[in-house]
Amino acid sequence: MAGERDGATTEGTTRVTPGTTTDAVVIGAGPNGLVAANLLADAGWNVLVLEEQPEPGGAVRHDQGVDPAFTNDLFSSFYPLAAASPVLAGLRLQDHGLRWSHAPHVLAHPLSDGSCAVLDRSVDTTAASLDAFAPGDGDAWRRLHDVGPGAPRPAGRAVRAGRHPAGAAAPRGRRAAPGAHVRAAGAPDG
Repeated sequence: MAGERDGATTEGTTRVTPGTTTDAVVIGAGPNGLVAANLLADAGWNVLVLEEQPEPGGAVRHDQGVDPAFTNDLFSSFYPLAAASPVLAGLRLQDHGLRWSHAPHVLAHPLSDGSCAVLDRSVDTTAASLDAFAPGDGDAWRRLHDVGPGAPRPAGRAVRAGRHPAGAAAPRGRRAAPGAHVRAAGAPDG
């Protein structure tokens, strides 16, 4: 956690050395907080990350509490936009051990009658699964999936550009510089 370099850590508590200057405080060591902290640190800011939980990661954590031989995702585990994000790519997390894993069926929604819709890495497999529930939904999935460079849909622009869908929907809108919101909240301009 940020701040450990400034003080001693005991029982999950980090003390920051008095007199240490902090340009930004990030609340939460989940994926968004850690990305924000890294971007600010890469820009030369001294960043302190505060996290209530004993481990960083937010909803992107896993453990072996079910069985020592089984790794279980505690919360969420499906990040297709993160894997395609130019922001995350710019952090070069693979140089620090990040390895994306890809299940054949990305996610499944089993129903009480035993049927199960699946989202698969294969467009054809997903389309067949959706058609089993409602004929025609497979073709709708194919149309949704066919997001080429000229596609007008905001979601398609967001996937290609790595922006939030709301930002992609209004491409002419004014965008603040990275860190501007933190500075507006009282942090020094640097």
